[in-house]
Amino acid sequence: MEPVGRVERIWIKRAKGGPMDPARRASVIAGRGLLGNADQGGRRQVTIIAREVWDALWAEVDPRIEPVMRRANVLVSGVDLRETRGRVLRLGRVRVRVLGETRPCEQMDAAAPGLRRALETGWRGGVFGEVLDDGEIAAGDPVSWREDRPAA
Repeated sequence: MEPVGRVERIWIKRAKGGPMDPARRASVIAGRGLLGNADQGGRRQVTIIAREVWDALWAEVDPRIEPVMRRANVLVSGVDLRETRGRVLRLGRVRVRVLGETRPCEQMDAAAPGLRRALETGWRGGVFGEVLDDGEIAAGDPVSWREDRPAA
């Protein structure tokens, strides 16, 4: 499938509630997530947000907000993340199965008043998923949707 977008930025969270460290590239482990990230295993192995959502939020909430405030691992552009549960997204050579919408929490309003409310509708808070392949992702990698669906 042809790439439709690209990886813009990557962050690794050292500890739950801790800072989001920017990274140009990250090692990814199937069934676990980003190497060194606090959220390992489980259903929320990687979180992904869309650049286009942040472009809109700058006008709606505050032009000083930054995507890192969302506390997601990966910022992509050119990809619509809405209503994508069960779809497989390819980040470079690594596949991620979207398991659901990432719902905003109270930390969003601590980052910028009104941010939580702005993220609550239309999957604007991004998605979370399970990593299907070992590999590496890097800023600038192509992003595309795969058509394989989970087994019923």
